[in-house]
This record gives sequence, C-alpha cells and structure tokens, in this order.
Amino acid sequence: MEWTTIWLFVVAALAMLIIPGPAVFYIMARSINQGKRAGVISVLGVSLGGAVHVVAGALGVSAILMTSATAFTIVKYVGAAYLIYLGCKTLFNRNEAEAAETEEEAPAVNLKKILYQSALVEIMNPKTALFFLAFFPQFISPAAGSVPAQFIGLGILFLVLAFLSDGSYALLAAHIRKRMKGSKVGARLQNRITGWIYISLGVFSAFASPGKS
Repeated sequence: MEWTTIWLFVVAALAMLIIPGPAVFYIMARSINQGKRAGVISVLGVSLGGAVHVVAGALGVSAILMTSATAFTIVKYVGAAYLIYLGCKTLFNRNEAEAAETEEEAPAVNLKKILYQSALVEIMNPKTALFFLAFFPQFISPAAGSVPAQFIGLGILFLVLAFLSDGSYALLAAHIRKRMKGSKVGARLQNRITGWIYISLGVFSAFASPGKS
C-alpha cells in the first residue's frame, strides 16, 4: 500500500475516534464505576473484541453476518441483552457501591472478568463489523496485493489508534471518579451513572440495523 493511502487512513480514523461512540461510553462507565485499572483493562478487552472483527472481516465472515438478517438479529439482541444485564446488575449491586467508597481501583481478582466481559461486548456488537466493512474497503486496492492482508494491516493500525484514544477517555473517566469519590452519595451516583449507561447502550444496540451506521 502507498504511504499516502496509509496517512489518509490514519487521519480519517483519528477524526472518527475523537468522537465518543458506544465503546467509549462503555469504557468510561467502567472507569467511573471501578477505577482506572478497570478502565484500561476494558480498553484492552474492547481491542481484543475489535481484533476478532478484523480477522472475521478479512475472512469474509462479517460480510455473511451483514447479509443474513437472522444472524444479525441474533447477535444484536444477545449483545443488547448482555449490556442491559450488566446495567441492572450494577444498579442493584450495593456491595460495589460500598466498595467504591473506600477503594480507588477494582480488585485485581476481577480484572480477568472485566477483560472477558469487555471483549464479549465488542464481539457481540454487529455495528463494529458493519463499520469495518464500510470503512476499510475505501483504502484497499486489489492492485496493492492481497486484500485480506491489507484488511488485517489496516485493522491492526486502527486498533492501535483506538487503544490510544479509548485509553485517554478511560483516564479522563478515572479522574472524574476521583472527584466523585469519598461519600456515599458519590458512590451511589457512580453506580447509577454506570448502570444507566450500560442499559442505554443495550437499548441503542437493540435498534441497530445493517442499513444504519
């Protein structure tokens, strides 16, 4: 691929990443509710989920998902239901609210679970697959070599940029958490904000369709 094409891709990707999307709000919710380490681990989990979509797109699996209304609907509602479940669990979990009053970070024992949940949320988001299939082909040329290799190359570059951008939002949310910490009201507010963000993202995901970005 020509360097001009790569730089155009970087500029276009950064322009979109700066604008917060569902993944960013999910990551910020994690940081506000469970601390900086939880937010950073969420960024890593979302990146792993994005990597799955990149490989799937390169292999053509995402294209099949986008052309099958049944497959898209199943993935969409499973992902939406999982987000709503996380939201309800957060809203009604008093133990987490009490822990937030005295702990700055999420317990280390929970980080693997956060990584798994974050990756699953991204994998079950069909709009990510739709985005990759709509955005990447604009910068791919069959004359430049293997199309799957170009797709994966651009995917890796995009994931690196996304990790840096999402990581910045995670740190910002962790700073907001520090400002809210120290009182029962602040702890409860953290849980409510996080819970309702999850639920809102779940409802938003439920109305996603292959024809909408």
